[in-house]
Amino acid sequence: MRTLTVELQDRSYPIFIGPGLLQNIRLIQPYLKGPQAILITNDTVSQWYLKPTLNALKQLDLKQVDIHIIADGEQHKTLETFEQIQSALLKKGHHRNTTLIALGGGVTGDITGFAAACYQRGVNFIQIPTTLLAQVDSSVGGKTGVNHPLGKNMIGAFHQPTCVLIDTLALRTLPQRELAAGTAEIIKYGLIYSESFFIWLEENIEKLIALDPETVTEAIEQSCAIKAEIVGQDEQEQGLRAILNLGHTFGHAIETGLGFGQWLHGEAVALGLLMACDLSERIGWLDNSIGKRLKHLLQTLTLPTTLPKNLSTEQILSLMKLDKKVLNDSIRLVLLRSLGHAVVTEDFLTDQLIKTLNTFTTPTTLSS
Repeated sequence: MRTLTVELQDRSYPIFIGPGLLQNIRLIQPYLKGPQAILITNDTVSQWYLKPTLNALKQLDLKQVDIHIIADGEQHKTLETFEQIQSALLKKGHHRNTTLIALGGGVTGDITGFAAACYQRGVNFIQIPTTLLAQVDSSVGGKTGVNHPLGKNMIGAFHQPTCVLIDTLALRTLPQRELAAGTAEIIKYGLIYSESFFIWLEENIEKLIALDPETVTEAIEQSCAIKAEIVGQDEQEQGLRAILNLGHTFGHAIETGLGFGQWLHGEAVALGLLMACDLSERIGWLDNSIGKRLKHLLQTLTLPTTLPKNLSTEQILSLMKLDKKVLNDSIRLVLLRSLGHAVVTEDFLTDQLIKTLNTFTTPTTLSS
């Protein structure tokens, strides 16, 4: 087992990474704040991990352990699902010292964290991510929330977990498509923060896809270490943390435009990364070899490198204007100054952005 710490002074918390950690659930015992807990999972993950996790939880010093199962998929990351969790907490009589335990992927973790942030104005929660994307990204850092039909993650709160338990063996039950989507977020860390990590990924991508245990653990640890360092410096995204959104403004627009659940989050982010590289090249910051190397990695993973024909430049641009980073009606994007160096900027021309979008969509007559 490897352990990292997200350094947030009195709210610091550990990330436990290793094989078989679901069998060692006692690791979370010190991070349960009271005698009650509710395990929140989805109807896919529950088939694999509900029974063993529930049995393990019953061995802890808890007087009450409840279960709430939500529907699986991004399309269910809604206020309606959030309200169902609140109702379950109230009906089961959970108090302010209860603990919500999220067992599942990013949707489960995000909505559980948001429910914890709001129930009685904030209660304890623990992340047990079971997808690669959740293990390397959404389970760490305290971003919680739900989607709105007009935009992804537009309703939410910063609410940190008290610990994160990552069982690398859970990845064995993931479809290949989910693994590839999660790997896109891993690639992002190399692009924004570590050239050496990006090179390591290029050298080890085949072993990562094959779930070689040492490679998987190393990739997860390095990704979490980078995110923990950034979050420790900028918890609520007032500056540095925004670089974690490389490709996400494009990606969120793609997800919203297609309809939540049509593409996986990591698939949309993968194409968003490629778009960000393209725009970074257009404004003269990035050598075009980086985009070519990135595209090769994405193609190795069979991740999308072009948009479906039913999404136009005009649609994507319109949806990008709803992004949370928009300030004074100006689109701000995370772009690359160089490999391993990302910045948040509005230092690009609308025409350059349109040319980038046209590269990946059916060209339109839209102009600046």
